[in-house]
Amino acid sequence: MMKRFLSIGECMVEMAPAAGGDFRMGFAGDTLNTAWYARRELGNDWDVAYFTAVGDDAISARMVDFFDGSDIKTDLIRRMPGRTVGLYLIQLDNGERSFAYWRSESAARRLADDADILRSGLATADLIYFSGITVAILPPSGRQTLFAAIAEARANGATIAFDPNLRPRLWEDADTMRAAVMDAAAVSDILLPSFEDEAFVFGDRDTKDTARRYSGRGVPIVVVKNGPGEMLALDRGTIRTFKPEPVTSVVDTTAAGDSFNAAFLASYLRSGDLPPALASGANLAARVIGQRGALVDG
Repeated sequence: MMKRFLSIGECMVEMAPAAGGDFRMGFAGDTLNTAWYARRELGNDWDVAYFTAVGDDAISARMVDFFDGSDIKTDLIRRMPGRTVGLYLIQLDNGERSFAYWRSESAARRLADDADILRSGLATADLIYFSGITVAILPPSGRQTLFAAIAEARANGATIAFDPNLRPRLWEDADTMRAAVMDAAAVSDILLPSFEDEAFVFGDRDTKDTARRYSGRGVPIVVVKNGPGEMLALDRGTIRTFKPEPVTSVVDTTAAGDSFNAAFLASYLRSGDLPPALASGANLAARVIGQRGALVDG
């Protein structure tokens, strides 16, 4: 029987640097990036779907066509009259990225407006993946609707994976961000935080601090990514570490964490074994940051 990997969030129009100082248009966004890579990592016994909302304009239609062409299922995408999708522009400095965003009219901000549609969509999934950006773009009422729907899906047997992906500029204030992220963790089975972000926002001293804070909210598995450094996984009280191979050429770090999440989850869903899943995630992320853009082949 076909299983479903369901990613929830916002896909945006991406304007990424290309050769000669030009920009190339594409479609990307943290949860979409993970879905795109998961489709390539998972076998034929899984389908990959995306839950979001788009507008009724030409660029929204083109985005949905892109999902279809990438073999990402679109049956749970809502079309909202009079709305559109967000856009961001990437600027690079020695491989490190910075962003400018235009997303105030993004239909994805309303993806949790209808609790019944959300609940029925999540009920189709075996693995549900969402991020701190998914949570940040929603109004407070939408966040609570999302958490309730995820908790119900989890109670009914779905596995929940969450990447806090902390982006302070998206939030009303730091306290709201910290509280919402911890609420999201409390309904999750697998946490995929990045230590640099967690240290900045929560003041964690080391990767163990990050893992134990989330484990304290009842999360069974916490995998703390750490850039090129040693990552740490806390698996139901057991600590494991993994040191990625050095990456000799960093061209663009866009989607490093997103691609790691996809390969890690795909491996873990197949085997239930953490060490090869950590290695799989690190290997894909290393290939991705050696090329330009969020979504890369090869």
